[in-house]
Amino acid sequence: MIGGKSTRFGSDKGLFKFRGKTLIDYQLETLSRFNYDIFLVANSKQQVQNYISNIDYEKLTGFVTDDVETYLERESRLPLIGLYSAFKELKKLEYKKVLVLPCDTPLVKFEVIEFLIYQCKLFDCCIPKWKDNLLEPLLAIYPIEKAYETSLKNIKAHQYKLTKIINSEWKTNYISIENNIKKIDPDLLSFKNINKLEDIEILESNLNRKQ
Repeated sequence: MIGGKSTRFGSDKGLFKFRGKTLIDYQLETLSRFNYDIFLVANSKQQVQNYISNIDYEKLTGFVTDDVETYLERESRLPLIGLYSAFKELKKLEYKKVLVLPCDTPLVKFEVIEFLIYQCKLFDCCIPKWKDNLLEPLLAIYPIEKAYETSLKNIKAHQYKLTKIINSEWKTNYISIENNIKKIDPDLLSFKNINKLEDIEILESNLNRKQ
């Protein structure tokens, strides 16, 4: 998911260069270790062109651009429109499930993604959950056809909360972040968002720790 406004950051977060690589490249290096297709969900054809000019796009299967709908103003760039657009396009391409990631979590761990994929094998949906019951809808696995239907319904109803995509009738696996994911990712770096320039210091300190 690369199509957000990046208002607090001041520029396209995915294309911000750190140590010679864009933030999205950190994720692509992790994701390309899996034998799965990778799509970037952009807000416009212009953004797609910007990425093609600045990243190693050979790791990608393709791009999805926000679908123009009468239900939602294009300028709003709400995450729901990006997810809906992805579900719609991937449904056409006959994919069954999709792992969603925001572009501003460059330190997401391979092992966390691997764990979520494994935990979703017998479920429709797999989503991390904090002990206070807050969910992480932008680091989750969704059933494409079902999620397309619920996201379209929510857009028509002007209900833009991402967790409303999940239908109570789905077989959903809620994964405890503190009890399960923390065992794989002790510092929970997979959930560290880069929202403003100051957050780059988080990336710096954690990459230095790895060296």
